[in-house]
Amino acid sequence: MLVANISTIIKDFNKTCDSVIQNCEPIIVTRQDNNNVVIISQAEYDNMLENIYVRKSSANYKHIIESINQAKHGNLTTLDIGEEND
Repeated sequence: MLVANISTIIKDFNKTCDSVIQNCEPIIVTRQDNNNVVIISQAEYDNMLENIYVRKSSANYKHIIESINQAKHGNLTTLDIGEEND
């Protein structure tokens, strides 16, 4: 994670935002009295919110973990979307 002071960020805010998006790396903006903020891309923010939502439900989270474990052990089902079900 990158760290920059507020003055540096203000000088070239657009370049900073582009860097956050292109590198998928948040930037900690240091401020007086350690009242720091973090700049992240909206995609990263949305991903964090989705993960928080999924983990709120222990049943959903357990189901996801079980699915991951099944995939790791090769227990997969292949679906052919082109086929019609009778």
